[in-house]
Amino acid sequence: MTALRVEHLTRSFGAFRAVDDVSFAVARGEICGFIGPNGAGKTTTMRIVSTLDLPDGGDVWIDGRSVLEAPRFARHRLGFMPDAFGAYTYTTVADYLDFFARAYRIGRERQATIDRLVEFTSLDDMLDKPTTALSKGMKQRLCLAKTLLSDPEVLILDEPAAGLDPRARIELRELVKALAQMNKAILISSHILAELGEMCDSVVIIEEGRVRAHGRVDSITETMRAADATKVFLRALVGPEVLEKALLEEPGVTTVHADRNGVVIAFEGDDAQLSRLVESLVRREMRLIEVTPEGIDLEDVFLSMTEGRVQ
Repeated sequence: MTALRVEHLTRSFGAFRAVDDVSFAVARGEICGFIGPNGAGKTTTMRIVSTLDLPDGGDVWIDGRSVLEAPRFARHRLGFMPDAFGAYTYTTVADYLDFFARAYRIGRERQATIDRLVEFTSLDDMLDKPTTALSKGMKQRLCLAKTLLSDPEVLILDEPAAGLDPRARIELRELVKALAQMNKAILISSHILAELGEMCDSVVIIEEGRVRAHGRVDSITETMRAADATKVFLRALVGPEVLEKALLEEPGVTTVHADRNGVVIAFEGDDAQLSRLVESLVRREMRLIEVTPEGIDLEDVFLSMTEGRVQ
């Protein structure tokens, strides 16, 4: 079931069109990556979805209701995690969560709700620490806990992994996956494409305010794989020059170049034809020790779909 639907969204600042006819949807239990270069319109779109800004045209629907017509309804079902954490001097983690729980008007269940989220985000040992003394990773955990206080059905996460060390990124990724398993719809932006590729079900690629691609990650990568030659890395005990010469004589090999003590080829053919290529090289005594088809990932998709333009 679709939880978030964005339809023909536009937003201008003077003569500058930040968001230009953007449309996409996110279902319950789905993690959708929202990617694009700086200035592409991601944050503006997320702010409109979160009722923090108004569009010039188009609309956003949360559980079938317009955020323009029913903003209060949307805010009860939305959780927005901004890219900057607002820390308050002399405020402890416990005070911070209690303040926002009161702002959400959580009554008798307030402490139980806070305790549950503290456990979920592993903030147990941080409750008495000032928010300004937290590491970047702990601040992001606290911001996520605050975002979850109202138990939102749709989560908007703007660059949640920015500035985190590798361990903190892995832990955040696992938290996001856990939230999707709770049937929450998640729209997440990040410049760390490898990270998104490991967690996202779908992706929206935006550039210069316009959607360049939208769909399931596996469908987009499969379409690209079918349209382009497969890249294959080969390594052999013979010299790269000998292997390169032999490959250029094989059918289906369109390009060959040296790479990491081996060669990378562009191969036009299916798995059966690649198997015959390997058999031919073995018969020619190329002494192969590695043959690795290189899969298409989000970085490949992003580079293919965008031109690197900055607004």
